[in-house]
Amino acid sequence: MRSERNDEPARAKDLDEVERRKGEHLTVAAYEDVEAKMGPGWGDVHLVHEALPRTDLSKVDLSVDFLGRGLRAPLVIAAMTGGHAMAAEVNRALARAAERHGLAMGLGSQRAALRKPELAHTYAVAREAAPTAFLIANIGAAQLVAQAKGAPIGEPELHAAIEMIRADALAIHLNFLEESVQTEGDRRASGVREAIARAVACSSVPVIAKETGAGIGRETALELAGVGFSALDVGGLGGTSFASVEAVRARSKGDMRGMRMGEVFRDWGMPTVVSILAAGKAGLPIIATGGVRSGLDAAKALALGASAVGVARPLLTAALEGDEAVDAWIAQFLDELRVAAFLTGCTSINELRSVARVVTGESRRWLDDLGYSTGLRGSY
Repeated sequence: MRSERNDEPARAKDLDEVERRKGEHLTVAAYEDVEAKMGPGWGDVHLVHEALPRTDLSKVDLSVDFLGRGLRAPLVIAAMTGGHAMAAEVNRALARAAERHGLAMGLGSQRAALRKPELAHTYAVAREAAPTAFLIANIGAAQLVAQAKGAPIGEPELHAAIEMIRADALAIHLNFLEESVQTEGDRRASGVREAIARAVACSSVPVIAKETGAGIGRETALELAGVGFSALDVGGLGGTSFASVEAVRARSKGDMRGMRMGEVFRDWGMPTVVSILAAGKAGLPIIATGGVRSGLDAAKALALGASAVGVARPLLTAALEGDEAVDAWIAQFLDELRVAAFLTGCTSINELRSVARVVTGESRRWLDDLGYSTGLRGSY
């Protein structure tokens, strides 16, 4: 049996590997061709035009309530990064934007800082830059059970992740597709349901179940609601493909298995449009993440039942350019969202839930084949 002292070099190597991986994720996600080839389904969703608007365009109210907090717009800067030097500046820029615009923001997985406390500042900068914004802490479901390279995250670490950014909510991300492809992936899932239930029960803040690109089906949404989650982030297929991200990383490491797996599973999952409608049956607030690229996409998501939308890659690339680029992107996005609400006869974003809409094409086929169309509100 190796002594604890002899284990130290291996532990240090593992910690450095996690930090390196975080940096690679950010660079690949920002600059490589890693979008899913299959779209999220926004082109299949049509909002019915109202020829006689009911208020001035400038008076359309974008504000919403989310998990007991008011947001000035239903936009979540989706969880992206942390755990390495470049991440600190990205998180600081995005947090400043969340504070300026009254938005919510999620942080990337905090495992790196839980294992290497000196990295905590790369996450904590978000609260420093956004003292009043709604911030979402983040840990992985796979790390709630023992893995080959480490013990599971327990209750003390969960509380540490929340306290690290003085979080308003905690996301438990479900990224088993990415873990399956990733060269260093955590692929044990036995006992994960029980571990998730324990994590939800001990959390001091509301907990969000967050998929990361493969969507959440109806039965799983109902199961998650039964565990006690407060909201669902459906993270559907159609945006950044983390299978593809890991394929790029695998190629650089000479990992032919990971490279091939990422290519094969690049478009694995349930498109965002279908997942919003599937998860809606659970009766929880929904964050629609996965290929949201315009305010019109957001309006369609909200009309389908989402409470807010999450955007990652476009804001990441803007953040790498600076505050002005982030502000310009958000301003355009919110203007598009306001116009969509105006042209459907809404005076507030909340009214989008009741506008007439039609779902056609591939999304309609998904809904029909899965039996999700029956009993859903609206036109199909």
